[in-house]
Amino acid sequence: MGGEHKAYLSLGSNLGNRYQTLQKAIFELASRVGTVSRVSTMYENPAEDFEGGDFLNACILIHTNLKPLELLESLLSIERHFGRERKKGQGYQSRTLDIDLLLYDNEIIETEKLMVPHPKMLERAFVLKPLADIAPQYYHPLANQDIRNLLQQIKKRSELKKIPIKLLKDRASLFAQLQFLAIEGNIGAGKTTLSKMIAHDFNAKLVLERFADNPFLPKFYKDQTRYAFPLEMSFLADRYQQFTDDTTQFDLFKKFMVSDYDIFKSLIFAKITLQAEEFDLYRKVFNFMYNEVKKPDIYVYLYQDTNRLLDNIKKRGRPYEQSIPAEYLEKINRGYLDFIKGHPNQNSIILDLNDLDFVSHQSDYIHILDQLQDKVLSTYF
Repeated sequence: MGGEHKAYLSLGSNLGNRYQTLQKAIFELASRVGTVSRVSTMYENPAEDFEGGDFLNACILIHTNLKPLELLESLLSIERHFGRERKKGQGYQSRTLDIDLLLYDNEIIETEKLMVPHPKMLERAFVLKPLADIAPQYYHPLANQDIRNLLQQIKKRSELKKIPIKLLKDRASLFAQLQFLAIEGNIGAGKTTLSKMIAHDFNAKLVLERFADNPFLPKFYKDQTRYAFPLEMSFLADRYQQFTDDTTQFDLFKKFMVSDYDIFKSLIFAKITLQAEEFDLYRKVFNFMYNEVKKPDIYVYLYQDTNRLLDNIKKRGRPYEQSIPAEYLEKINRGYLDFIKGHPNQNSIILDLNDLDFVSHQSDYIHILDQLQDKVLSTYF
């Protein structure tokens, strides 16, 4: 969402995880208000005019179609979303999030609800310094000077501390910090669909498991004992070759890779289907291959209970899947959860999809992206 109007905003926080609050606020602004085109450096400074923790502050330029009062209402709504309630007569207080509209095009607005340019911006180094990062030559319509010269007239600049962590413009820029995202799940959990949606929306290279033509799969569902070992060895060989090829061939025009499987699934399924002696032999071959493959930065497991999985399998209508027993799906779920529990150093996240339909409902898809966003933020920042 772009826009014909340019608005400069000041963002500040001195409660909770201040960086993550500012970063999430920028993503929310990009989603609800317009296109964020410039983001300043972050600065830390002591609270002014009241006792409180140090603030992190930054400024952004956003292009919006919203008129000034509409924009103000959106900013207040986003503040409330982050737990901020503005109340008259309380004076300055600590806050999870503060968003001020500093400048709107070259307009001068003087109403009971809104004053633009912001009347206190000329007194605040923690506003003018980050604003000068992104708009040094912007001409203040009342002071008749540019931001760079106005900053030089402030005396408290020495209290500002530059923060090396970079704020990103949008969620796509955050996901681009990844190299490899693996999305796993039980049969019918939606891993391929979600991988395709993320790859499309965030310009990622899509890595899909290719197994539809495996000649042992239909036979396995009819006679598991007889066909388990050749099926699992066939899957392992195919996955290893495909996975190695796909994850080592970088696409310069894509931001990261997203896959609908991780090769460790081979061991999870093999442990369920193979006899003890067969599994011991299988594991020796697997360990050799697993040591050679690329590991995901974040491992996502899509959890759905057995009844929901059976409904999904029935809806997609693959004939050879219709006879899959519930007990088999339950074993797979337990196998994945045991794997995640047994690998605490792996960067994993479990997404419960039992009450979500991310294909039919955009809000459910956004909810998943929010959880993934938080995981990436906690991983890299």
